Amino acid sequence: MAANLPSNDPDADFYLRFPEVKSRTGLSRTTIHRLIKAGDFPAPKSLGVRAVGWKASAVKSWCASRRDAREHQAT
Repeated sequence: MAANLPSNDPDADFYLRFPEVKSRTGLSRTTIHRLIKAGDFPAPKSLGVRAVGWKASAVKSWCASRRDAREHQAT
């Protein structure tokens, strides 16, 4: 479905499916679910009866906050 693909607009937001979230974060399915339950990872949004997705901007922000936290601990 073309509506889920990123556009050329860098500010456009789109939804990522689970395999892409796993790839971008490097986390396992179990770890992602554990973090969601703890409130430490963005919750997915229902895209249909059997489909969920994460806003790309939310995943990107989460990754940046983790990176910033690691850099802060290193200093």
